[in-house]
Amino acid sequence: MATDILKIDIDGPIATLTMNRPGKRNAMCEELLVALDGFFSAPPKDVRVVILTGIEGHYCSGLDLSEHVHRSAEENLYHSRHWHTVMDKIQFGGLAVVSAMFGAVIGGGLELAASTHVRIAEASTIFQLPEGRRGIFVGGGATARVGRLLGADRMTEMMLTGRKYSADEGLALGLAHYSVGDGEAMAMAQSLAGKIARNAPLSNYLMIQSIARINDMSQADGLFTESLAAALSQTTPDAEEGLRAFLEKRAPKFR
Repeated sequence: MATDILKIDIDGPIATLTMNRPGKRNAMCEELLVALDGFFSAPPKDVRVVILTGIEGHYCSGLDLSEHVHRSAEENLYHSRHWHTVMDKIQFGGLAVVSAMFGAVIGGGLELAASTHVRIAEASTIFQLPEGRRGIFVGGGATARVGRLLGADRMTEMMLTGRKYSADEGLALGLAHYSVGDGEAMAMAQSLAGKIARNAPLSNYLMIQSIARINDMSQADGLFTESLAAALSQTTPDAEEGLRAFLEKRAPKFR
């Protein structure tokens, strides 16, 4: 499944996906988008957690504008909807995804990061939505995901002014969950991925599938959905093992 443009390394339950566009700051071209689509559409059976990162000091600098300029309005519509499909697969595919970020997390790169579940930013990280300076508008899900993290008002200001946020500012705003020194993101990503992989699989799946959707519901509907998820999770062999392990003061051994 690995390609030159998306390096895939699998170590037990953890897959590391490295976006590999040297000299392009890992800008998202159609080939890279298709490669991500392919992996998340049919991930290896035993993989539970994915680490997503880049090369040459950058996570992803966004849409490859050299491709964008040649598309018609109709083609851009379909391309945007393809982005939405792929980002949905990343967010709701069932695998926990950890972003190890540094350098450019710009435009589509921020849209990509916002679809992942755990985001670690090194000190070199720059968050930006510069589409206004290019005469275009976001099309990879930023209004739904980045706007939800920042709030509509702050995202509007960010786009109007081309404002850049640092790793620490991104941490304070919710664009990142952790802010670390340069060169430290991958080690933390691997440590957190290991912890996540040791959780009960259904618990991880329900967290990934339920929480964001409950946030879109009315309070009454969300609470009912929470009860269904709780009932489902608490009647599994893993739940029995987890409770027994707690009482016996040992680490659980999940399926």
